[in-house]
Amino acid sequence: MHADTIVLGAGIVGVSIAVHLARRGRAVALVDRRQPGEETSFGNAGLIQQEGIFPHAFPQNLGVIARYGLNTSLDMRYHLADLPRLAPYLARYWWFSRPRQFEAIARSYARLIAASVSEHAVLVNEAKADGLIVRNGWFELFRTAAAFDKAGAEAEWLSREFGVASARLDQAMVRQVEPGLKTGVLGALHWRDPWTVRSPHELTLAYLSLFRSLGGHFVKADARTLNQQASGGWTIATADGPLASRQAVLALGPWSTDITRRLGYRIPLEVQRGYAMHYQPVDGEPLRNWIADRERGYLLAPMLQGIRLTTGAEFARRDAPKTPVQLAETERVARQLFPLGVRLDPEPWMGGRPCTPDMLPVIGPAPRHNNLWFAFGHAHRGLTLGPVTGRLIAEMLTGETPFVNAEPFSAGRFAAL
Repeated sequence: MHADTIVLGAGIVGVSIAVHLARRGRAVALVDRRQPGEETSFGNAGLIQQEGIFPHAFPQNLGVIARYGLNTSLDMRYHLADLPRLAPYLARYWWFSRPRQFEAIARSYARLIAASVSEHAVLVNEAKADGLIVRNGWFELFRTAAAFDKAGAEAEWLSREFGVASARLDQAMVRQVEPGLKTGVLGALHWRDPWTVRSPHELTLAYLSLFRSLGGHFVKADARTLNQQASGGWTIATADGPLASRQAVLALGPWSTDITRRLGYRIPLEVQRGYAMHYQPVDGEPLRNWIADRERGYLLAPMLQGIRLTTGAEFARRDAPKTPVQLAETERVARQLFPLGVRLDPEPWMGGRPCTPDMLPVIGPAPRHNNLWFAFGHAHRGLTLGPVTGRLIAEMLTGETPFVNAEPFSAGRFAAL
């Protein structure tokens, strides 16, 4: 079997890359060991974050770091046994989050974020997936004046620097927007530009259908069988025999390092794990909007499957067993904010957000292997940046002029490690 390009990984990033290559007439085989969209693309918060200029930074305040060290915060937990292995990554993460470095990172990141909604719009239209999209933005809720004022100042800066639209809502206005909310909310920021998705998994499958309509094929196989041929092309083992291609794109999210390490790359990639659960809406109290409890670090979303609760970050080994203590404690706090019915899932869902220490994704050619391309490390913004990454990879791979400067996202930035 032959293809022009093998795309390894059928999450939202890999599917989007496959679509963009197929739109350019390439014969593409999309490969995954599971069915498309069943990993991190399945249970995320469903935000296409046009406002998300700032990636998630490591805190610089010593008081906040000390609080996290107690390992009791809702928005961040860690496995104590994994801290020695994670320490070098966390040190780099802290360093890149310092104000001077972080501002430069945010400006590079903004070039991708700015195109997030417009690039999704192209694929949503072609995939006829409009019914999955809500164009009402989302809301960040605040409990204290200090946090609300700080967030308001950040929102004003984003408006001046990047044209990000937001509105500040007082307590009464918040209750009008979301009547089911209970006490404890002082105010909210309404981010107006983002889109929200009523089922990220269904959106991934809609893009997959578009890919197939363009002549693309999905193949179930283990990406760890990828090997380079003497000719410079690539092969992967499938149940029907080897699949050969001229080029390969690695878009395996948290599992990308299984391949990059074998090929000799030392790209620092760790996982911030997150949990999700669906709940039955309570009669007479539907959740109308995507709402984030900013100071507690979780989000509630009105998904097709029910009200989805998504947690903050858990630092642990990628393949460590689930420890849904964070979800249980978050659920207790969330029920105080909004009426949630019974749990609908038999067990909590867990996904891994693949994160680099400088918070930027890795997008571009492999430094030491011809015809190999990297597209991973999107952290909390995989859904947001899927189509953007798809377009950028396709443009570079086919020799077009990239619509943004891709140098900040090059794997070569880690060459000294």
